Amino acid sequence: MSTQCNACRDGAAFQLPFSMAFQPIVDMRTGKIFAHEALVRGPNGEGAASVLSQVQSDNRYAFDQQCRVKAIELASQLYDSNDEVRLSINFMPNAVYEPRACIRLTLATAMKTGFPLDRIIFEFTEDEQLDAKHVLHILRTYRDMGFKTAIDDFGAGHSGLGLLTQFQPDIVKLDMALIRGIDLDPVKRTIVKHTLKMLDDLQIMPLCEGVETAGELSVLRDLGVSLIQGYLLAKPSFEQLAVPVPAHVLLGKAA
Repeated sequence: MSTQCNACRDGAAFQLPFSMAFQPIVDMRTGKIFAHEALVRGPNGEGAASVLSQVQSDNRYAFDQQCRVKAIELASQLYDSNDEVRLSINFMPNAVYEPRACIRLTLATAMKTGFPLDRIIFEFTEDEQLDAKHVLHILRTYRDMGFKTAIDDFGAGHSGLGLLTQFQPDIVKLDMALIRGIDLDPVKRTIVKHTLKMLDDLQIMPLCEGVETAGELSVLRDLGVSLIQGYLLAKPSFEQLAVPVPAHVLLGKAA
């Protein structure tokens, strides 16, 4: 792996300007915002694809590093210093050649801006084939350093259950394909119900993303889900913190 890592570390800089939008993750038990996820956007709010399409193997490391810096810098400007809301940052495992070395800029940025390290969640999506040992090394290192960890799009990736047998992250985000239309699909309800039971047994916090209708939200509430993210509550807000619609208001519409 060393040759590939050196190529990643010594590769091209990421020249395309970009910024971030923030989407809230809401705790339905308290009605409060649990975290904001930082989502890459073009410099004028263009969709993520306009930026991600320019990420290649030779500039992936630089892009991953710049994303962390941009997310923390913006969040430090937008967050209330007395608030305990977390910041969820997506990272690319294939851009991390050695976790303790690659985290240095993140640590320096947090120190410079005064953003608390214990409020940072690192999440990754299994959207490409990954070296399981490498991913586990990253996740375990981040946990040892006090960061929270999350697996995104669970149920749609390459490893899924296999990864959970070796590492239990703090949060698992159920793929939106399992959530979409769950109020009309008994098969999805059964799958999600048993997935939630498994995560509870493993002491992993479930998060259901991609919630778009009051009917979906109602079913998830009845299944005992606390953490919710989706357009129904709030769309990502470019360089701002979106204010979600209260869950009780949305559930009232579903009644």
